[in-house]
Amino acid sequence: MVHLSRHVLQASLMLWGVSIFAFAIIHAMPADPVLITLVEMNIPVTPENEAVLRTEWGLDRPLIEQYGAWLWRFVGGDWGRSFRTDLPILSEFLQRLPYSATIGLGGLGIAAILALPLGFAAACRPGGTVDYLSRALSIGGQVIPAFWLGLVLLWLLAVELRLIRPFFGGAAEQLLLPTLLVGFYSIGSLGRVFRNELLAITVQPFFRTALAKGLTPETALRRHALRHALFGYVAALTPECAWVVGGTAIVEIVFAVPGISLFLVESIAARDYFVLQAYVMVVAVWMVLIHGLSLILRALLDPRTRR
Repeated sequence: MVHLSRHVLQASLMLWGVSIFAFAIIHAMPADPVLITLVEMNIPVTPENEAVLRTEWGLDRPLIEQYGAWLWRFVGGDWGRSFRTDLPILSEFLQRLPYSATIGLGGLGIAAILALPLGFAAACRPGGTVDYLSRALSIGGQVIPAFWLGLVLLWLLAVELRLIRPFFGGAAEQLLLPTLLVGFYSIGSLGRVFRNELLAITVQPFFRTALAKGLTPETALRRHALRHALFGYVAALTPECAWVVGGTAIVEIVFAVPGISLFLVESIAARDYFVLQAYVMVVAVWMVLIHGLSLILRALLDPRTRR
């Protein structure tokens, strides 16, 4: 109970620090959202019109007061209204969440599942075909820009082969290629992590004892190394969950998917403060939850971590 309370307190303090940092950085961005909005709406840029918008959005108050009011409302579930669309930000996010969640979680889930047999097969025969394949996937995921690969796949599958219609087809067609693209960038690195964790077990005395009893390397790995390798594998999933946020943003822009990330890019151009602050906090909460889930899974795999 004390262990859990400490983690909850640490997470709360971290989120509070993120909120201060995000508020300060976003409000320090160049350009004024009031002037941008007046120009886009073809309203004369006069001191009177500026004052009306600043008062309506609460930008006429001191920064510390703006931060306190925003944080209090945000924690209470009122994320404010978008400067650009004049709609509640929470409803805007919820409307776009299914697209972003399908791409991000779907791609990560595909990678996490396929990386296990890939890494196991590579560990069974180091230097074999599957081992080289996993290495190629890992290197490719690091050196090939996601936006470039997305455009190439669009040209090949949609224009040349006409196998999909990502912009005019149904929801499944719109989300299939972006989801697979996100999975591609995680499967190689996760597979290599699992492979290396398995190979690290093969030098342990208990594993050599299992081989001496007549077990094949594949059987010994399956019976005596999987649990140990999964501990490191779960730890490697945490940074991948952070990468998925950025990867999802890239593919949403490339494939024009109406998800949260595309909404964010449009809000950056308009300096939509409340949207940007809400996005940063959502990502921070996501990472805190992932970290907590990782600790729980690792505690289940190794009871020694429950201290």
